[in-house]
Amino acid sequence: MQFQTAFTLQLARMRVRFGGPAAVAVAEELAALGSQRALLVSTASQQANARNFATAVGPRIAEVYAGARMHTPMEVTAKAFEFVKSVGADCLVALGGGSAIGLAKALALHTDLPQIAIPTTYAGSEATAILGQTEAGKKTTITNPKVQPEVIIYDPTLVATLPIALTVASGLNAMAHAAEALYARDRNPLTATLAMQGLEALLQSLPQVIENPENLIARGRSQYGAFLCGVVLGQVGMSLHHKLCHTLGGSFALPHAETHAILLPHSIAYNGGSEGLDPLDKLLNGPAGCELHRFAKRLRAPLALRDFGLAESDLDRAVGLALENPYWNPRPLDRASLRAMLQRAWHGDPPQ
Repeated sequence: MQFQTAFTLQLARMRVRFGGPAAVAVAEELAALGSQRALLVSTASQQANARNFATAVGPRIAEVYAGARMHTPMEVTAKAFEFVKSVGADCLVALGGGSAIGLAKALALHTDLPQIAIPTTYAGSEATAILGQTEAGKKTTITNPKVQPEVIIYDPTLVATLPIALTVASGLNAMAHAAEALYARDRNPLTATLAMQGLEALLQSLPQVIENPENLIARGRSQYGAFLCGVVLGQVGMSLHHKLCHTLGGSFALPHAETHAILLPHSIAYNGGSEGLDPLDKLLNGPAGCELHRFAKRLRAPLALRDFGLAESDLDRAVGLALENPYWNPRPLDRASLRAMLQRAWHGDPPQ
């Protein structure tokens, strides 16, 4: 590949720790930040685990807030903001996947409190200064340094019990960031290298995790891959794939990770042949979109949008919403091609 002679990098200040135990690491990082009243953010389904984790960390965790929800609705953030003020929180600790990390980011945007993120999935959003929020049935994203966590802690024991179905969907979600980064308009040599390393780590580790979910070496490598994919997500602009996922998640309440997993092969196939995808084609020994679909089937990943409540009659509206605001994509976007692509993804057919 010809060297790119001019490009721009925006590197965030963040401290990243791999390995555990996470509770000990959080206590050390809170002490380093001088925090005495940290708020632990989680979801309702993980409330018991969050309280146990808070106990393990110690008295620097003042309270647990288990109200995070998928796609970070703004009304949820407003309610959580009042709770932050009521407990006098001086730091935000997010334990969980994209919902918990997203709420902590939204709160940091309004309070400028420092954040410690402890991911328990592979979404990779913890490595970015990007916040996705939902209001009135539409999901939008903003980029702001305030929402970038200051500390990220990866502990493979925290994902060792992650259900296989969520492991697969979340891992493919992370891979989508790196795959789209390969053809991003503002890509550069560093993002291309990190994207390929992240993709390779997940392509190798996810099958090992499925074979033995408690394989901590494979789990750790999958966390490393997800981190790299998250880093490139924060460095370059995304295109068709992420726009469609935000549309389906924000306007039709489809689950975040599963939607990414289903659309990934179709989006990459739509943009197949784009400059930058050659290394992925070579790594997969074939056209990336088709090979990613085969990989997803091998992992028993979700393949059809209809399985998650999207009606076939919603597809025309989804295409219209996705085309409302113009955005860059390596291949021109047209209604008929997008409609045909979503039809295949809705039915669970292979990409073209």
